[in-house]
Amino acid sequence: MTLGELADALGLRLEGDGAKEIRRVATIQSAGPGELCFLANERYRAHLSASRAGAVILDEGSLSACPVDALVSDNPYADYARAAALLHPPRRPEAGVHPSANIHPDVTVPPTAHVAAGAVIEEGVILGESVVVGAGVYLGHFCQLGGGSVLAPRVVIGAHCRVGRNCVLHPGVVIGADGFGFAPDKQGWVKVPQLGGVQIGDRVEIGANTTVDRGAIEDTIIEDDVKLDNQVQVAHNVQIGARTAIAGCTAIAGSSRIGKGCMIAGGVGIAGHLSIVDGAVVTAMTLVSRSITEPGVYSGSLPMDDSAAWRKNSARFRKLDDLARRVTALERSEKQKGE
Repeated sequence: MTLGELADALGLRLEGDGAKEIRRVATIQSAGPGELCFLANERYRAHLSASRAGAVILDEGSLSACPVDALVSDNPYADYARAAALLHPPRRPEAGVHPSANIHPDVTVPPTAHVAAGAVIEEGVILGESVVVGAGVYLGHFCQLGGGSVLAPRVVIGAHCRVGRNCVLHPGVVIGADGFGFAPDKQGWVKVPQLGGVQIGDRVEIGANTTVDRGAIEDTIIEDDVKLDNQVQVAHNVQIGARTAIAGCTAIAGSSRIGKGCMIAGGVGIAGHLSIVDGAVVTAMTLVSRSITEPGVYSGSLPMDDSAAWRKNSARFRKLDDLARRVTALERSEKQKGE
């Protein structure tokens, strides 16, 4: 692809030779002729002046320091992602059904679909056009898979669950396992039947070994354009709003509601039956123990607080021992004076 073609496809302003051939992407430190890189982080600006890249995607403010051809962008990182997708399109397997796939005779497999070795598709499953069902995937009774969606090997989708259009589920994802529902009794624990399903919207991406449990009565819901990282736990009856992104190893307890456009960092714990307002940001390893009702940035493994207050208090935590000693000394001095 030429640089001019790339600029046209991305709707970016070209500064340089539009006929130059661009073959692949690379980092700003290593990119050479025929390779495209980007600059979106100030920490890497020092590498720009020495760049040998075929072209750099950058913002207007960085253009004067760029020694090579450039594509000028308001959002270099996002436009780099689009460029990388154009230069390195994902390989989609050819349509067809592997002989070892086990498909219920009543299921219709579209001629554009790919079903790999060892896949199991139960009664009542509905497959959209151009879906990819990877090796060893299990699709439970009456589940639905929207057109263009890709299931990597060993994905499991339980009965009566729905995955929307153009979703990507990475290896080991489990959709629709039973939620963790047990009622205490004198003899032990009584299992609460998990009778709901899971509803996943369009363009959702779910990372490897992430689990989304079915609802106890009503469905667990993940709205359009949600992005879940690896090893995220979504418990029964959770609702996650559109365009929210959640990083790895976060655990969300049952019946919590997360708003639209939120960003939840890695290792966050979210207690059950809470609500998080649209647009909230929760930093890494935070314990969310109460609802978040105002947009903002929240942090803390102790009881959560406004992020600015948390930073001030965390700086003071280091001084607590010294402060405690001084208070003890003052109390001792006052006691001695009283005697």
